[in-house]
Amino acid sequence: MISQDESHPMKSCFVTVGATASFHLLLQAVLDEKFLAALQDAEYTHLLVQYGKDSQTLFEDLLRKYPPGSPGRHGIVIDGFDFNHAGLDREMRLAQASPAEGRNGGLIISHAGSGSILGALRLGVPLVVVPNSTLKDNHQVELARELQKQGYVVASEYQEVSVAVRRAEALRTRMLAWPPVTGTSQKRHRTLDQVMSDELGFLD
Repeated sequence: MISQDESHPMKSCFVTVGATASFHLLLQAVLDEKFLAALQDAEYTHLLVQYGKDSQTLFEDLLRKYPPGSPGRHGIVIDGFDFNHAGLDREMRLAQASPAEGRNGGLIISHAGSGSILGALRLGVPLVVVPNSTLKDNHQVELARELQKQGYVVASEYQEVSVAVRRAEALRTRMLAWPPVTGTSQKRHRTLDQVMSDELGFLD
């Protein structure tokens, strides 16, 4: 699991592709040099990836392209795991600011699963939601767009995750003033549970 350099504050990006369906396209995108460079530009130090039950070989093959210390790694410490039966709360908390533990606020990137979204938002960490467009008969794209429209998350295609890092930093700034002010002349935002219920028909 991820280690920490005590001399430098940790800033972590946690990526979860989900437990049930493969999302190789997202995995490839977050282990691409362009994405690692975007993390470095935003002063990230660590990348932790939950890559799924059937993607360990792909994860290891991608990492071999950028060995530790190579220019393509951009100084990012990278680690990964397949699945955690105890849930992802501990890993998500690594992206939560904790000055006492030497951590700056980081970022969570998630497939558009309702459980992962609720877990990330509960921690007050900027969240990038990347729908898995290869899945049939799902509402991930609609859910991601609606949550972004309401100001809760950054919605992104897997091809644009490097750009989404910068957008997530802007979201962090807006989150400091959360919740949004709603006056008599302003349209009141739907609450998160209303958005999730409308888009999915249930909460999990």
